[in-house]
Parts: sequence; C-alpha cells; structure tokens
Amino acid sequence: MAAPSILSTADLAVAGRADGPDSGEAGRAGSAAGGSKSSLRGGRRAVQWLAAAGRTVNFVLLIVAVFAALVLILVPKATGSQTYAVLTNSMAPKYSPGTYLVVKPAAFSELKSGDVITFQLESGKPAVESHRIIGFGTTQTGEKTLITKGDNNDITDPDPVREPQVKGKLFYAVPYVGYVANALGNSDRGLWMSVGAAGLIGYGALLIFRHIRSRRREAGAAA
Repeated sequence: MAAPSILSTADLAVAGRADGPDSGEAGRAGSAAGGSKSSLRGGRRAVQWLAAAGRTVNFVLLIVAVFAALVLILVPKATGSQTYAVLTNSMAPKYSPGTYLVVKPAAFSELKSGDVITFQLESGKPAVESHRIIGFGTTQTGEKTLITKGDNNDITDPDPVREPQVKGKLFYAVPYVGYVANALGNSDRGLWMSVGAAGLIGYGALLIFRHIRSRRREAGAAA
C-alpha cells in the first residue's frame, strides 16, 4: 500500500509562491482586457454622441438658412414687396430701431385704421416714414387722405398722407435684421440680397448633401 504524499510547510510555501504570481498576472491581464473593452465602448458612444450632435446642429443651421432665405429675400421678391429698416424710436417698442420691415403694395382704398404703412414724407422724395393709420381726412378738393402717428409719439404727424405718397402696407417685420440692411446701404441692398439668397440656398444644399453622405457612410459601416 503506497504511503500518502506529505508536503512540508516549506514545500507548501514554495508551491504557493509558484502558483501565486501566475494567478495574479492572469487576473491583472483580465482586468486590463476588460478595461480596454470598456474604454472602446465608451469611445464609440462618445463618437456616436458627437455624430448625433453634429447632425442636429447641421439640421438647425439648415432650417435657419432656409427660413432666412424665405423670409428676408424670396418672399419679398415674390410678392413685389419693398424692404426698409427702422431708424428711429417712433414705433417702439414693437418696431424698435433695427427692425426689418417688409412692405407689400396695397390699394389705397383698402387701407384701414390700424394699418402700419410706409409713405414718402414728401411726394416724389426718397425719404420715407413708417407709421400707423389712426384716421382719415379729405382735402378741399375732396381727395381722401390718411392721418398717421407713430406708436411712441404723443402727437399725430403734422401733414396728412396722400395716395401718391404711400409705398405700401406692412406685411411682416423681423427684429434686428435692419442693422445689417443699413450696413449694406440702400444702393447696393438689392445686389447683396440676391447674393445672400444664393449663398443661403447654396449653404442649405451643402448641409443636405453632407447629411445624406454621412447617413450613407453610417449605413455602409453598419453593414
């Protein structure tokens, strides 16, 4: 009958040292691999989040570009409207200095009390004003006239407005854009508006192209 194997305390200690380092290194290697995988997953999530944020920003910029092109350029041109910038506080606070006014042609007979109109201060002269109609009058010859007043003014305008002076009725207004229009100047405004329209439309098309290309790349990577 074979005698059982007996290890001394010293032998057990040697055996423990022989097994211990290998076990520790394997554990550390496993932890390192797990940490590396976790880092990769975190990196992928960060990249995906940034890509999603980039698409959202591009979409918002596209909407802004399209809206600006429509509201500031295309709609005024399509409706035959003229654009003006508010320079004074006479219509504040609703139409403060820097407000961009889009004024659409309107028949004189259709104008009513409460309408905001743009009119020449003197018939045939370039200087204009945009005030609200608060009443009507007639000349000695029976010609109908308009009584106007700035919302922020205490008194009515000194002179009644005759039909030839009226440039149109306010269609809509955009705050602050008038500062840009003033910087461009009246003489070059039409040219710059056309250039701006082309630029905004081109920018919108570029954003759409980039968005489509990005989605195709993502689809190809997923496949």
